[in-house]
Amino acid sequence: MTDKPYDEPTPQESLDPEDWDEFRAQAHRMLESALDRMQSSRQGRVWTELPADIKDALKSPLPRQGLGTDDVISRMETLLPYGAGNTNPRFFGWVHGSGTPSNILAEMAASSMNANVGGRDHGAIYVEKQVISWCRELFGFPEAASGIVVSGTSMATIIAIKVARDARLDFASRRDGVYGHGLVGYTSTETHSCVARAFDMVGLGTDALRRIPANDRFEIDMDALRAAIATDRAAGLTPFVVIGTAGTVNVGAIDPLDELADLAKAENLWFHIDGAFGALGVLSERARDRLSGIKRADSLAFDFHKWLHVNYDAGFALVRDETLHRATFTDRPDYLKAKERGLAGGNPWPVEYGPELSRGFRALKVWAQLAEFGTDRLGRMITRNCYQASYLGEQVAMTPGLELLAPVALNICCFRHVVHGLPDAVLDAMNDEIVIQLQEQGIAAPSTTQLHGRTAIRVNITNHRTARKDLDILLSEIVRIAASPEVAAVREAALSALKD
Repeated sequence: MTDKPYDEPTPQESLDPEDWDEFRAQAHRMLESALDRMQSSRQGRVWTELPADIKDALKSPLPRQGLGTDDVISRMETLLPYGAGNTNPRFFGWVHGSGTPSNILAEMAASSMNANVGGRDHGAIYVEKQVISWCRELFGFPEAASGIVVSGTSMATIIAIKVARDARLDFASRRDGVYGHGLVGYTSTETHSCVARAFDMVGLGTDALRRIPANDRFEIDMDALRAAIATDRAAGLTPFVVIGTAGTVNVGAIDPLDELADLAKAENLWFHIDGAFGALGVLSERARDRLSGIKRADSLAFDFHKWLHVNYDAGFALVRDETLHRATFTDRPDYLKAKERGLAGGNPWPVEYGPELSRGFRALKVWAQLAEFGTDRLGRMITRNCYQASYLGEQVAMTPGLELLAPVALNICCFRHVVHGLPDAVLDAMNDEIVIQLQEQGIAAPSTTQLHGRTAIRVNITNHRTARKDLDILLSEIVRIAASPEVAAVREAALSALKD
């Protein structure tokens, strides 16, 4: 007697719907729910904590039997009110773009194609090539420049720093590593932490990144930078990269990009720019003049999902020299060999410009955003946000009990509630509580940061839905909450702690 053979699934069984008409109705239901959520972005609470019962439901065991489409759609619908809140016009925290309804359609089209955009010759590749071409044009890079759509500026920075590292070591580092070469780089203390993480992840170590002090405008101190480079050269180290910032994460300051470009050329350094959100200010008549130095960079990292409002996630790495970029990543084993014709054509492949072979079709939603709205309209949204930040700064200066903590350089306004005579530690605790109350009450969602050792209420405006009335509501609610029992309790607790 032989063992019973494995029963293959019946020819009819797959993961496609058994009833396509029923599935179409279910899909339309989910689309309507998603569009309702986006349409109502201006109403209701900004942020709401996920309820305990939904959290508990998301701790269920791995399902052995499927729940079915209707049940899964119902569970997804329950999540819709509990996002971070960045689609709301009073979301001011960190730097989150607000998204667009149209991008839902692009995501649907991309999902239906289910394309792997790591390589081969198919439609998605050509969409990404057009996005790359548009980015070259947008930032004034030469035709020979290369680029790649990635998850965000963090990944784009890793790519750029690896190109800079490998180019300096004539690509021997791809085989031998970097030990013993003494590579060091330079950036401002105001630069985003993703730069230090990139140094860590490409094997240089965070100590190889020199953090140069910022001036009173929160821009890199050029004299201190020159001194640091000279000191490292005298110590026998190898300076290889300087990183400027177009829109610092704390206050939106723009480093002197042209001056940095001059220094990089004189010192034979790779010039990289972290332009996570601020680089797209080139679309704005209010900001573009201060960003003219971007076109002189060797590489640029930025996000589409911030000031271009592409739905998460989509970032970009742009590199001036395509030859260096490709030499940093290309590795085509036999099973990925290039062909002149057929599906294995379309060379060079995107995998030759970054670490991922498996890549989603992020480029479609970027292409769709640029194609539908055009750069003029998108630029007007950026310009409006900059004017709104200036307006907020003016209102803060005129409001008793509030104090501006940094110049409004772009689209970020940092200030705090003050009570004269109270120690900074107490004021820090009070301002922290004000922000938490704004979030928990669903009124607005700013974030906090530290400026000159003091806690600041940080209001970032990268939102095409924000209006001046939203800023007026924010300030009036800050004044109200500052006088509330909750903040008074925090003040007393902080004073008591100081006495102890």
